[in-house]
Amino acid sequence: MAEVEWRGSDKLKAQLKKMPSVVHDAIWDATFDVVEKAEGYAVKELQSSVKYGNGELARSIKYEVVDSDGKIVGRVWSDDPVALFRELGTGRVGEESQKDLPGGFTPVYRQTPWFIPADDVDTDLSELYGMPKIEIDGHTFYRTSGQPARQFLTPAVKQASREAPELIKQSVEAALHNKLGGS
Repeated sequence: MAEVEWRGSDKLKAQLKKMPSVVHDAIWDATFDVVEKAEGYAVKELQSSVKYGNGELARSIKYEVVDSDGKIVGRVWSDDPVALFRELGTGRVGEESQKDLPGGFTPVYRQTPWFIPADDVDTDLSELYGMPKIEIDGHTFYRTSGQPARQFLTPAVKQASREAPELIKQSVEAALHNKLGGS
């Protein structure tokens, strides 16, 4: 009877034991790449489309990666309320404007016009958005029925999500090669 000796089985077993944490860490790192890309796409869209701004909205974009019930989750958001108004629109105009909404999410929009005191804004909203000026008891107001949705975050997240599988694949392959060896 011939004996077969398998050399390296201990090393293989050790590598296989390490594999889950190596893969987890690689996915974690790649998820940061994905949310950073989403943030970058959102900032780029804002910078190319905001004519009268100071960059405050772009600077308000945040991201994080968390472990939620054993799943790695990347999140991108803005804590500036203006982001919500821009993303979804406002009033009847916002409701009627084209936008991409997640399933099961139905925003409620104000159906009546409202007034913005001219003294509260530092630009001419008539010139900028075509809002009519109205004089009431010696005070000037802009009348509006809302603004259309001008999404920046949703398209950015979708674009980064399309790139995510390849980024994760590259990260996992590199980690397996670098941390567990291989050709």
